[in-house]
Amino acid sequence: MSSYTGVLISDQLLQSQFTQVELRSLHSKFTSVKNQNGIVTAGDLPALMVTSKAFKETHTEEEIRNILSRLSSNLSAEIDFESFLKAYLNLQGQTTAKSGGAKNSWSFLKASTTTLLHTISESEKASYVAHINSYLGDDPFLQQFLPLDPATNDLFNLAKDGVLLCKLINVAVPGTIDERAINTKRVLNPWERNENHTLCLNSAKAIGCTVVNIGTQDLVEGIPHLVLGLISQIIKIQLLADLNLKKTPQLVELVDDSKDVEELLSLPPEKVLLKWMNFHLQKAGYKKAVANFSSDLKDGEAYAYLLNVLAPEHCNPATLDAKPDERAKLVLDHAERMNCKRYLSPKDILEGSSNLNLAFVAQIFHERNGLTTDNKKISFAEMMTDDVQTSREERCFRLWINSLGIATYVNNVFEDVRNGWILLEVLDKVSPGSVNWKQASRPPIKMPFRKVENCNQVVRIGKQLKLSLVNVAGNDIVQGNKKLILAFLWQLMRFNMLQLLKNLRSHSQGKEMTDADILKWANNKVNSTGRTSRMESFKDKSLSNGIFFLELLSAVEPRVVNWNLVTKGESADEKKLNATYIVSVARKLGCSIFLLPEDIMEVNQKMLLTLTASIMFWSLQQPVDSSEASPSPADVSPATSISSEDEGSTSLGGEISNLSIDETASEVSSQLDSEVNSFGDGSRGEETGSIAVK
Repeated sequence: MSSYTGVLISDQLLQSQFTQVELRSLHSKFTSVKNQNGIVTAGDLPALMVTSKAFKETHTEEEIRNILSRLSSNLSAEIDFESFLKAYLNLQGQTTAKSGGAKNSWSFLKASTTTLLHTISESEKASYVAHINSYLGDDPFLQQFLPLDPATNDLFNLAKDGVLLCKLINVAVPGTIDERAINTKRVLNPWERNENHTLCLNSAKAIGCTVVNIGTQDLVEGIPHLVLGLISQIIKIQLLADLNLKKTPQLVELVDDSKDVEELLSLPPEKVLLKWMNFHLQKAGYKKAVANFSSDLKDGEAYAYLLNVLAPEHCNPATLDAKPDERAKLVLDHAERMNCKRYLSPKDILEGSSNLNLAFVAQIFHERNGLTTDNKKISFAEMMTDDVQTSREERCFRLWINSLGIATYVNNVFEDVRNGWILLEVLDKVSPGSVNWKQASRPPIKMPFRKVENCNQVVRIGKQLKLSLVNVAGNDIVQGNKKLILAFLWQLMRFNMLQLLKNLRSHSQGKEMTDADILKWANNKVNSTGRTSRMESFKDKSLSNGIFFLELLSAVEPRVVNWNLVTKGESADEKKLNATYIVSVARKLGCSIFLLPEDIMEVNQKMLLTLTASIMFWSLQQPVDSSEASPSPADVSPATSISSEDEGSTSLGGEISNLSIDETASEVSSQLDSEVNSFGDGSRGEETGSIAVK
């Protein structure tokens, strides 16, 4: 297979917005103009961009010139490739707005924060402020600052200390953040404020937000378009949380047979909401199908039909005969009598505001979905959902993939990876240049053999990376073999983790990082502080009380753990308190992790390996003197001498040289080999090598 060198740029956040195939294509266009003219100026960009498939159907060259002129008043100024990419993203954001929302499902998750537009919608701002006032008005800490005035910058000012955003995440997905880990003082110092924002961003990733273009400093400064983009994602995740068969099995009424149920399981919440809306509109006699939350809803007719069939007792016969502006007012009056919150104004309906229309329809669904309570259908829907452990692993890998910043947003791992394209995008991120894009087929893919070709390339690259894929073929992925898909993604996630750690210790004779190295580092780090705790393996049952991981977190940063909040971890409730605290403290520190507290309590060795590796990765990136600051008494375990921390971490090189490279497979690796080799018939039970890269 041919090999390609990836296009690398200095701004990693900017690079994460593109796949390598996109970067190569754009770099080729940029270089072509530069070769012709010697330099590339801002004035060259309109002619260059209008030829792109992304823009030629939505913008004229003159429109592109007008948009870009707002970014640079001097069109004769020379620009570099990174400036070209930023202009491209800006124009892409304008295209999304012009078309009423991206075609990609759950488009708001990417569109809100991956463009460089610096404009905000006052209507959206007012709606989100109303949402915050409603859901957080009684919060013990925030009530002193609420209600916010949408006409001012109160929202952005309050967001600067991070407390509001953390609390909003917990409203969207309760229990995501242990609020004991949030710094809640009226006046926070810069370190405490940064901690809150780090906790916020890592927790936002853990509920499915796309935050690749937002840093803690952006939130500290309260940059309006970035703050509003993040809030928009959080609120919509809350509003769409119940739009799946697991939460609302009554949705099975939308389909006719088991094949359609499988399709429903794979749909993103945004598409399920549209399907639900069209289901009721068809019953009401509405002749058109609603395909989006913008242009198809502008005249208000669809809303009138929907509300009439859901709540006929509040029906106003004049609604359908009214003019669009008056109809929009009557629709909102009808919704208000149903106790639906007003996420939009009549003007927003007439202008086709996709974000606010989506929020409004979701609110109608929550208030009155009009679906059956047929027990037989509901039981069938419940049988179609995955078991707890499978769902938990699928969630972890889905969030990890989306955190990589690939072009495609993953809604359901088992369905979305079956054509191979997403796995190729992930491989391109994990191992840049490994994918031969000339041999790949981009979705939508109609021919089944093209999907198999994509998945065969996925398997070939996996074997080149020395993943354990004995007797695994691309067709296994196409067929949606859940056990195989989970095992493959675990190996890929683990490979990425080990490569990141290896790159931090590139001077260690080129030897690979292993699970045993991570285990030894963690034990050495804890012991260096004078504590005697240790873990024998990542499935050590004593880890269930959480004490070891709290001691490890305290060892790498003494200030981050408040020992007054730690329990002995003897009862199930105490273990849950510790486990919840660990997850939030690790995210507060800066670890990007996707495990749940239950993974710690049940000693899920794969997830505990990722937790430990994430802490190690953060620790090895810190300056040598990062732990010399004196912690407050509340942050120190009474039995611990803090001075021993300095003795145990004298240098980054010291930490690395103290690790012995163990070439044997760890227990986690051995178990994964067993899992992968057990697929299908008995011929897959052959003995294979370690998953660790040799």
